Amino acid sequence: MKRYLTAFLAAAFLSGVSGAALAQSSPDVVVKNAVEGTVKAMQADPQARGGDMNKITSVVETHFVPATDFQRTTRIAIGKAWTTATPEQQQKLYEQFQLLLVKTYASSLSQLRDAQVTFKFVPSNTGAGAKDTVVQSHVLSNGGDDAIDYRLERSANGWKIYDINMMGAWLIQVYQTQFADQIAKGGIDGLIKYLVDHNARS
Repeated sequence: MKRYLTAFLAAAFLSGVSGAALAQSSPDVVVKNAVEGTVKAMQADPQARGGDMNKITSVVETHFVPATDFQRTTRIAIGKAWTTATPEQQQKLYEQFQLLLVKTYASSLSQLRDAQVTFKFVPSNTGAGAKDTVVQSHVLSNGGDDAIDYRLERSANGWKIYDINMMGAWLIQVYQTQFADQIAKGGIDGLIKYLVDHNARS
């Protein structure tokens, strides 16, 4: 089940719907479309279904960015050190962090290419004036039922997913710890080098 949960984490950020549709959707609908739309698209593609990582990565790159606010994810994950970074360093951090996530999601998503998984999404009770919300969902497979939460922020372009809670751990919190260690060792440039080296190996 854990491998399905990992793949679900990847799929959760992906969107198979247009930006206009996302802007008009409620938070739970955004999550539902992101998950189900991307998984169906991947399973319908012969190359992706066959395990072609380049094709799966292409699917991630095509549908991933419109459904998320990675600028926000990056800023929060890096924390106070973000404000001390130069604009050039911030851009490099954003690019490398996004690349890291895209590769991670593509690898995880590939595990779902032949899986029979059902997704259940809890209707959102988000208030009309809310700026931030959490959507609850469940991934069902082989008799298992695992809860996964998504944190979204309302933007000018609709609700955007920027964090996920899976098995009791929020994604951003996990990266905050890793990034803080790297910054303590080598500063912002040290973190950039760490991300570049990690991406080159993966």
